[in-house]
This record gives sequence, C-alpha cells and structure tokens, in this order.
Amino acid sequence: MFYGEHIHGIDNKGRLILPARMREIARENNIEKFYVTRGLDKCIFMFSDHEWQLQEQKFKALSFTKQEARHFNRIFFSGAAEVLPDRQGRFIIPDYLKTFAGIKKDTVVIGVSNRIEIWDTATWQAFFNRTSSEFEKTAENMWNLT
Repeated sequence: MFYGEHIHGIDNKGRLILPARMREIARENNIEKFYVTRGLDKCIFMFSDHEWQLQEQKFKALSFTKQEARHFNRIFFSGAAEVLPDRQGRFIIPDYLKTFAGIKKDTVVIGVSNRIEIWDTATWQAFFNRTSSEFEKTAENMWNLT
C-alpha cells in the first residue's frame, strides 16, 4: 500500500510531513491515526492503526516465557507512540525515537508495503549502499525459499 522513497526535512517545530502520495493513500483508506516505534536497522517504523493492530496480535501471541520474545516486545512496544497527522500531513516524532534513529533534520521516508520507515538521510544512504549491491543475490535466495 505504501511505496516509494521521499526526502523530507523536519521543520523548526519538530514536525515531519508525510509525503503527498502517502497522504493520498491514507485518505483513500480512511487512515487517520498511525503508530511509530523503534524499527530495525536504526529506522523508525510507522504503521497505520489497522496494521498496528495486526502486528500487535502477532507479537502478543509470542510466549512471554521466551526471553527473546520478552526482550523484543519490551523494546518494540515501549517505543510506540500514536501520531495523528494534521491537515497538511505533519506530525511530531518523539525525541527518543529521533535519537534512536539518529535523526536530526533530514530524513528519507520510504514505503515498505504495509508500513512506512523513517530514516536519517545518511543512515539510509549507508544502508542502501551496503545492501543494494546484494539485491539480486538476496532476491535469488528469497525466491528459492518459496
């Protein structure tokens, strides 16, 4: 549902704007509320309210007697915050999430189908440079799994 790579800065009031196409998709799907939390690879995950509920159900099904599940759930859910973009699509990312992702001013907002990821521009570029050369090999290995 969410796709693309968009460069946006955080304004002087600490707000980030959801890219125009993502705002359109949100409007088309009656999405008003999102959840942001600590993601993987030093980015912030952003889920629609509906997708958040689906993810929450999956993680709640993990046994709390398993240490890895407890640790993951603690980090993932303790970092969560509800965000309601304003009419222009602007919202505030909590400071602790910006610190987690190393975001100061410039961001890259990417659509990853069922979620949005928010990256510090330099971190995204380093990740992309490091992994894009392995894209074809990764694709080949993934297709062999199905």
